[in-house]
Amino acid sequence: MINEEIRDKEVRLIDSDGAQLGIVTARDAQKIADDKKLDLVKISPTAKPPVCKIMDYSKFKFDQAKREKEARKKQKTVGIKELRLSPNIDTHDINVKVKKAIEFLSTGDKVKITIRFRGREIGHTEIAYGILRDFAQQVAEVGVVEKPPKMEMKSMAMFLTPKA
Repeated sequence: MINEEIRDKEVRLIDSDGAQLGIVTARDAQKIADDKKLDLVKISPTAKPPVCKIMDYSKFKFDQAKREKEARKKQKTVGIKELRLSPNIDTHDINVKVKKAIEFLSTGDKVKITIRFRGREIGHTEIAYGILRDFAQQVAEVGVVEKPPKMEMKSMAMFLTPKA
């Protein structure tokens, strides 16, 4: 709440330089803020009496938005890249996928390796476990297994994360 929105009888007033002015009526606090050509802002409404501060509210909002924008810039979003394999994949094809996974892990992304089963392939899940185990060993220097291989409907998935 700012300025005339403050309806309390008494407030604890803090000056624009941080000095406490004590407990005054809301009307007197508003008059002091108007004399300084600043806003009266309620910063702690639950306190007894509520705490109000004299400040330039528009400048405060601008600085706050600027800080939030800077914080968003510094955030690192971690993406999940997916690589799909099949149970009857050849060694050269696995090597291509391993190189791609190493590339993803080195840029800081997580990698989901999925083996999709079609038809009767679902009966040979042990082959898929072996492929995923070998895959994890080949990328061990840049990535760690976050979630071990697990069956999900007609596919098996394993998650890798970059080494810290």
